[in-house]
Amino acid sequence: MPTKLLIILSTIIFSGCTIKQVVDPVDMSSTAELCIVENSAVKEGFLRELRATLTEKGIKHKIITEFSATDTCEWTATYNARWSWDLTIYLSYAEIKIFRNGELSGQALYDSRSGGANMNKFIDAEPKIRELVNQLINKYSALFNQKRVSKDQYG
Repeated sequence: MPTKLLIILSTIIFSGCTIKQVVDPVDMSSTAELCIVENSAVKEGFLRELRATLTEKGIKHKIITEFSATDTCEWTATYNARWSWDLTIYLSYAEIKIFRNGELSGQALYDSRSGGANMNKFIDAEPKIRELVNQLINKYSALFNQKRVSKDQYG
């Protein structure tokens, strides 16, 4: 009987130790420019890694302030992140949202705040940011897309 009780208690304790990662990707033309709304409440390293990954993907981007007119940008990105302490400091939450003409077009979320005893929550922030951006943004050639649409329309 004590073995069954131990299994039940372990299941209850570790069931709350989840890490969630959800990505709803966005398709962007290779000619598009992404305006990133700077979030001064997030560590500088997050924005630095975000920009480096966008550069590697060949996506033109620029930084705008919260108070800039976002209506001048077709594509806009916002981000938020949180670091937590549990034996060490680690990235516990990251969110990147991409908007097209003000409408949410895609988002990436990483959340280990309910990670509890799950040791997988201790990650390096830079590779996780890179992974989220790579999963979030699918880049396509505008010329390829134009040919595909034309073919679809005319058979």
